[in-house]
Amino acid sequence: MLFCFRNCRLPFFLILTLTLLGQRSFAQFPDKLKNGLRCYLDKNDSSRFITLNMTAQLWIRNNENNPYTTVNGVAENNTTDMSIRRIRFVLSGSLTDRVNFFVQFGQNNLNYLSARKAGSFFHDVTADYAVIKKKFSIGAGLNGWNGPSRFSNISVASILVLDPPGYQEVTNDTYDQFVRRLGVYAKGKLGKLDYRISAGKPFVIQTTSGSGTEPINANSAFSTLPPNLVYQGYFMYQFLDQESNFSPGTVGSYLGKKRVFNIGGGFYSQRNAMFHYGNVAAKDTISQDLKLFAVDVFYDTPLNKEKGTAISLYSCFSSYNYGTNFIKVTGANNPANGSSKNATSFEKSNYGNAFPYLGTGNVGYIQTAYKFRNKLLGDQGTLQPFVDLQYSRYDKLKDPMYVFDIGVNWLIYGNNSKITLNYQNRPYFAPNSSGDLVQNSRLGQWVIQYQVAF
Repeated sequence: MLFCFRNCRLPFFLILTLTLLGQRSFAQFPDKLKNGLRCYLDKNDSSRFITLNMTAQLWIRNNENNPYTTVNGVAENNTTDMSIRRIRFVLSGSLTDRVNFFVQFGQNNLNYLSARKAGSFFHDVTADYAVIKKKFSIGAGLNGWNGPSRFSNISVASILVLDPPGYQEVTNDTYDQFVRRLGVYAKGKLGKLDYRISAGKPFVIQTTSGSGTEPINANSAFSTLPPNLVYQGYFMYQFLDQESNFSPGTVGSYLGKKRVFNIGGGFYSQRNAMFHYGNVAAKDTISQDLKLFAVDVFYDTPLNKEKGTAISLYSCFSSYNYGTNFIKVTGANNPANGSSKNATSFEKSNYGNAFPYLGTGNVGYIQTAYKFRNKLLGDQGTLQPFVDLQYSRYDKLKDPMYVFDIGVNWLIYGNNSKITLNYQNRPYFAPNSSGDLVQNSRLGQWVIQYQVAF
């Protein structure tokens, strides 16, 4: 069967958790907090304000681990754990009718393997000035005004599926600090065209907390040489309702509150960002530019405003050039930390819930959801089933790589209080007798997430 349930089971206590959460114990969420805690600086001028927002996403998970997975050197085929997937605090506002600021602080992936009392950091620290109101603003700081696609930076409180498409966070924790870097940006709206462009100085690869420091070999890797500037841009033509560009994070779904239809496209460019040996024996280093492009479509609209039904659809095609045979293997919030099979750098990273999600080649992605009528469950809210699929043809892999998720959001109070049940089916790649990386098997992961946000 396509769904791999062989060892990936939903434990009894996960079912019990859903049952307990389903009891009639949720009070009405305060209306005054649904868009954050806001303080107006002038009682006669609503355009000047400071807002505090918070989002927390808590996971209970069961994962069918990749073959050869270890936890602190001990083999483990299946892992059940709890974690904080994300926690965010955002302080933002408009100090004048032209001066805006945005500061975000938080942490990702606090699980049982994490270093204690560590890991929180600033995601964004920016300020911008509207030279021409709404049409042209310039800003600077630690920022995520990114390309090449819509979800290269997403507003985490509004994520539609369990996790946004990670391959769109194109250099996550290599040349950046969780898709942010120090630099300058410009943004604005020209009629229905929404644009963002930025230039930034990458962090040196030697300080990464991710897996970007692979030893140089015949396959392309992120260069350890001093980095050149990064140039990015993303442009959306917004046919229907206009989206806000106050903050860099894009919305995953409006849950039927807006009629949005956008066609977008963008780029990411960095000179000599990658390197490899042209001849391993001679160790002749060849540098290559990093060039990424994407086009996408986003459609999110109510079907019946009175009932509250809505649909959401997002589709994207990406063309990525990270250099010769580049591939990146990782797992989100990985519940393991090692592999007993580590003859190659690919095998060393291919443990827990990891898969080769990013590389040189082409990627197609689609996600869609249907929101049932409001109060489908009475005062317990409504449901929003969803599905997504990433299909990639990477140069380094002999077989196509595809991963998909099926799940449902229980919208107790919109995105302010929701429970997500998600099943992910992913590939496990391994070298065959000829040394080609082929799909060896497929494995699964169950997650229950509770999100609270204001």
